[in-house]
Amino acid sequence: MFNLLKDKLKSWLGKKNSKPTKKIEEKSKKITKTPKKIREKIEKKDKEIREEKPIIEIESQKIEVKEEKRSFLSRLTEKFTSNKVSQEQIDEIFSELEIILLENNIALEAVDKIKETMISELLDKEIKKSDLENKIIESIKKGIESIMTNPPNLINEIKSSQGVYTILFFGINGSGKTTSIAKLAYKLKKEGISVALAAGDTFRAAAVEQLETHAQKIGIPIIKSQYGSDPTSVAFDAKQYSQKHSIKCLLIDTAGRMYTKENLIKQMEKLIRVIQPNKKIFVGESTTGNDMIDQAKTFDEALKIDGIILSKADVDEKGGTALSISYVTKKPIYFIGVGQNYADLKDFKKEEMIKNIGI
Repeated sequence: MFNLLKDKLKSWLGKKNSKPTKKIEEKSKKITKTPKKIREKIEKKDKEIREEKPIIEIESQKIEVKEEKRSFLSRLTEKFTSNKVSQEQIDEIFSELEIILLENNIALEAVDKIKETMISELLDKEIKKSDLENKIIESIKKGIESIMTNPPNLINEIKSSQGVYTILFFGINGSGKTTSIAKLAYKLKKEGISVALAAGDTFRAAAVEQLETHAQKIGIPIIKSQYGSDPTSVAFDAKQYSQKHSIKCLLIDTAGRMYTKENLIKQMEKLIRVIQPNKKIFVGESTTGNDMIDQAKTFDEALKIDGIILSKADVDEKGGTALSISYVTKKPIYFIGVGQNYADLKDFKKEEMIKNIGI
């Protein structure tokens, strides 16, 4: 999920760099073993080697001379004349990191928070020059940790609750909302929690049939109605059914709402007033990046969401959405979708996200 960001950070931090003269020294050893005539030609090219020209032509052969790039941090820390880190030095360090983070769909608010953490960890601190690079890396790690929080345990919350635990789902068309509901239903059933589905999307073509197919495959009941029915009425009937049959958890699907259309979002307000759900969860597609963050913020402002599920996280090469959406919305990420199967819904754990970045 974070492969692209991980590779960029590794390159930037120079985790695998070696001494810059190593390969040139190896070539020099080989040169001493070559015939005198060829050695003389190589010596004439010595100036080109010092100027780091990449190719040396010797008769019909080409010898590549490559100097591995040194860490950006190593180059910067060499310039430090004092053990005390200044604001100017932090700004210089962060200028390149900021570009990497923004390119990987990390929201500006989250980027600012990472810098704030770096300042608190480094500014005016007495740090040995030999430890400086590691201290900078550690401050970046703490900054990233600070923008994510682990969610409450939803499974335990459902099990310990009284009555029917009701979860209402929101999200725009194509976000993976219906599939995420089915995955959660499968997970709950595996945990020994009885669950039912409510087909509250009475507008999209084949939406009821899609959810009904999932219910049949998982082996759980579904409450549905005709197309064009009032979704609040469907949800109300589903809650009554769940109470009557002692079903512990009810998952209610809703029509995909374009987050820019205020009148469509307002239709959900009636459903919330009548059903009074325990949780309102926004489902967003990870690959849409900052646009998905804007969607979540709009839904939260209108409907006060309680948490987030990130779908299609397995195809999100940049991964910045997971790093920043929780910080921007102040809502926890409960689960991430990582595949097409019902079992492909993972609990969100920020420690795993940090580990995947590789710093």
